[in-house]
Amino acid sequence: MPARRLPCLPRRTNLRLSRGKRRSAVTGVPDVSPKETWEALRNDPQAALVDVRTDAEWNFVGLPDLGSIAKQAVMIPWQIYPTMQLNGHFADHLHKAGLTPLHKIYFICRSGARSLAAGQAAQAAGFPHAFNVADGFEGPVDGAGHRGNVAGWKAEGLPWRQR
Repeated sequence: MPARRLPCLPRRTNLRLSRGKRRSAVTGVPDVSPKETWEALRNDPQAALVDVRTDAEWNFVGLPDLGSIAKQAVMIPWQIYPTMQLNGHFADHLHKAGLTPLHKIYFICRSGARSLAAGQAAQAAGFPHAFNVADGFEGPVDGAGHRGNVAGWKAEGLPWRQR
């Protein structure tokens, strides 16, 4: 009697997408990889990147550099340094930056948590096309306790610069 074949398990590459879809179903804000974000920014004139980190992070860690695609990241902190109080004018700042409900807005922070919250707030404020950049600008810490090497914008080799 021939052996029965077991159903195929999803490949590891599909786990990230599945996790993002599950998270999107719960939060309403899909996770998108940094490389997918870069491609969207490069190819879609209605795509914008909003960096929700603090001034201190922009100054000391660096910024996504969109100059090669003739765009600039929109810098709107989700929390105000040093108290880390929520920015009560966040949605107003999105409007002042010229963003509209037609834009596809990709939110990025250090590791993906604040940007998810910012994406949810944006959707609640009438921006339906909000995306969370998975793993953020720096991603999780590596074995030595450093960020920017495992996952995220910097680790994926996307353009960035010091302020």
